[in-house]
Amino acid sequence: MQKEGNLLASLLCGNEAGKDSVDSQPAPVENLKKSSRNVIKEMGFITTPEFEGIPQYMKGRVSYEQLNAAVSSMNAAATAKYKIFHQPVKGLSNHARKLHQRFKDQETKETKGQFFVVEEDIREFTQMKVDKRFQGILTMLRHCQRLRELRGGGLTRYLFL
Repeated sequence: MQKEGNLLASLLCGNEAGKDSVDSQPAPVENLKKSSRNVIKEMGFITTPEFEGIPQYMKGRVSYEQLNAAVSSMNAAATAKYKIFHQPVKGLSNHARKLHQRFKDQETKETKGQFFVVEEDIREFTQMKVDKRFQGILTMLRHCQRLRELRGGGLTRYLFL
């Protein structure tokens, strides 16, 4: 009777009779190369101490919320860009195919494997205006070491750090 009780208890707990409660099979390992290719690096938001550490002449009238809104929109632009960039060319529409080719042309050996946006990407994928105020925001983000500028070939690339 006691053996039947133990068998019943082990079945209710999800164990088979005679097996330990620890699974002997290891968890399946995911293909890391495939998952790392689809991960799009995003810029981290500015913290309050970092914002207070920015010199006043650099901040001007830009608030903490406006700066983080700009970070959010740049992340959105990078996400939209690299979603198109990581797709196979055959499955893209004509407009997306042209964008894909433009993205490939913008990439150099210095930016290979890095995530970056250009002003045209920000204009196309977000509602932000690329004006003098936006240039000041980019200066603040460079000061906080969130991005780096790479100039060359008539383009200014903003690399995410």
